[in-house]
Amino acid sequence: MSSTATSPAESQLSNALARDRLGVAAVVFFVMSAAAPLTVVAGVVPTGIAVTSLTGISIAFVAVALVLGVFSVGYVAMARHISNAGAFYAYVARGLGRPAGVGASWMALLAYNMFQVASYGGFGAIAQPLFLDWFGVDAPWWALALVVWALVAVLGVRDVAVNGKVLATLLVAEIILTVLFSLAEITSSSFHPSSAPLDPGTLTGAGSGALLVMAITGFVGFEQSVVFSEESRDPRRTVSRATYISIAMIAVLYAFASWAMISAAGPDEVVARAGAEGPDLFFNLASDTIGSAALHAGHALFLTSLIAAMISFHNIISRYLFSLGREGVVPRMFGRTVPGTGAPKNGSLAQSVVGLVVIVVFAVMGWDPLVQLFFWGGTGGGLGVLLLITLTAFAVIGYFARNSDGEDVLHRVVAPVVGAVLLVVMSYLALDNIATLLGVEPGSTPALVVPASFAVLLVGGMVWAFFLKAARPQVYQGIGLGANSATSGGGGFAAALNAEENR
Repeated sequence: MSSTATSPAESQLSNALARDRLGVAAVVFFVMSAAAPLTVVAGVVPTGIAVTSLTGISIAFVAVALVLGVFSVGYVAMARHISNAGAFYAYVARGLGRPAGVGASWMALLAYNMFQVASYGGFGAIAQPLFLDWFGVDAPWWALALVVWALVAVLGVRDVAVNGKVLATLLVAEIILTVLFSLAEITSSSFHPSSAPLDPGTLTGAGSGALLVMAITGFVGFEQSVVFSEESRDPRRTVSRATYISIAMIAVLYAFASWAMISAAGPDEVVARAGAEGPDLFFNLASDTIGSAALHAGHALFLTSLIAAMISFHNIISRYLFSLGREGVVPRMFGRTVPGTGAPKNGSLAQSVVGLVVIVVFAVMGWDPLVQLFFWGGTGGGLGVLLLITLTAFAVIGYFARNSDGEDVLHRVVAPVVGAVLLVVMSYLALDNIATLLGVEPGSTPALVVPASFAVLLVGGMVWAFFLKAARPQVYQGIGLGANSATSGGGGFAAALNAEENR
């Protein structure tokens, strides 16, 4: 059978995402749901305080927001010239060359998959004692994880607008609750306004690198506004507005909530309490003021915050696979969508299989879902995204060095260069503090494997790109071009292998 033949199932699919489905608000919902506000405020912030023993997390959020804001000037400017669901992949390919772009895509798939599967472990581990308390049901963590896995799998093949509505409902609820709990902490008897969370000196002291990376993890997802550019109404305006709005909302919400929490706990006691109480610290500080019913609602929305993150990352990953499949870098079946809904069905199903395999393996092996899956996975994914953002910052510089039309010097030179320098500093601090971030000894296996895995995938992706250049040059030439590289025939991944075998 010819390599260009398509199966009956594939013939019912399209190679285009749905157009004009998402406005600014919908894209913001996807972006902020990936950032998971309540998960960050109740989970990442106490963890960051406990690990680093530093209380300047509020100023760290502000500092990171400023750096990402500078980076975004060139990033969204490039989005005005390139509309591609592959985001980092397409930008790096167009700015630094096709091999670097494919390497970046492999890094992106690993990083976002780490976030995605980590959420299953976090949900199962955190929900297990809550379900026992609420319903008297002592279910294993993996059973609870499989329930939300099924929900995410079903939503992944639905219209993107349906996912947006689900995320909007969950996101609005958790933002409102985060603000209410923060206000409750401010009105509690233990609250005393503290300047410690806003002390800029903590950004230069010992452990500041770990503190900054904790803050960066809270912003992961902001960069994905461009993933939905092909499905947005008026992408040139939608992407830029959604990006800046997301960064600003995330920074204000996180800085305010962490300042309220630290002030209520007391800067001299918050480190010990964060280590002892973990995610419950945020809820416990408000419990006397807000009541038990609201406390239960807080825990419930903490779980839905994880679900919202799962849905958002699932959509992001499936669109990366769609972009790669459409261009033939991976099997073209991943570049097919469902007519009418525009959902990247095969990419979504592949992501569901990955999630299922990870849950089953962790359950069978008896590994810790909270530390070894949720904590290590989330931290590793955050490192990967930071490295990708840094690589993309240089891609922006490279792209505008060759395509300067339509952009002023601020958007194509000044902001991209300043952003790239700042991100290099942050990446260095992240790599230098990787053992602290993972809570392991320097030189231990996790501290070496996590950063090395991204380096291996970057090189592996570049090698695969050169293989495509030799075996399937028309596919190689289409890398990073999005819909312009799609063809009605086959080719790409499978054809390249066939061509090599037939030599």
